[in-house]
Amino acid sequence: MHQDSGRDCHCFDRRNFLRLAGGATAAAFGGGSLLFAGDARADALTKELRDKLTPEQIIEAMKKGNRRFRRGERKERNYLREQKASASGQYPAAALLTCMDARAPAEVIMDLGIGDIFNCRVAGNVENADILGSLEYACKLAGAKVVLVMGHTGCGAIKGAIDNAELGNLTGLLAKIKPAVQATAYTGERSAKNYAFVDAVARKNVEMTVADIRKVSPVLAELEAKGTIKITGAMYNLETGAVEFFS
Repeated sequence: MHQDSGRDCHCFDRRNFLRLAGGATAAAFGGGSLLFAGDARADALTKELRDKLTPEQIIEAMKKGNRRFRRGERKERNYLREQKASASGQYPAAALLTCMDARAPAEVIMDLGIGDIFNCRVAGNVENADILGSLEYACKLAGAKVVLVMGHTGCGAIKGAIDNAELGNLTGLLAKIKPAVQATAYTGERSAKNYAFVDAVARKNVEMTVADIRKVSPVLAELEAKGTIKITGAMYNLETGAVEFFS
């Protein structure tokens, strides 16, 4: 994993996806971090820039963004400029499936801006046909190169599945998580009161969701087999602010 360089503190706002792994990547975009200074295109990820990135570089960019977030170095950005720059088109680099938990906004904890990612949010970051269709659109038609399923510690949906909670349509949603509860190998107390068990189930739920995406979506599985995209998982720690990427 590459270390952040000192220039991170002085870079232009919209270089989040260009501060990547080493000088070779910078050279691919023609030079330093001020390349697009004064150019409106620098306020939104363009198709040209996105298409030059590999899935691994995109993941590395998200890792670096999370490190900035944890250090309190998240750059103050101009959302109005980002909104205007992206109004005529969007070229997100990744498609995320994350939990709706208010404490885990992917764009904030990975220092991302308007237009950088697609983000499907649902309690327990579970997949269904509609979400799979959305991910297929994001990658096959819109060109995103990473599918990231991100769970988090202390997840209420995971606790509900463990406790067999029932409430209207929520009952059906929690049923999608219960296979992860059963599949989690854990020798301690298997209850929602045991946060270590809750977090172990949350991780297993991410792993199983990633596997299900490959199994149930031939579209995404084919793109990954060709190396066009990468499908992977992550866990966000509410206490530390760290995102642990599985790969």
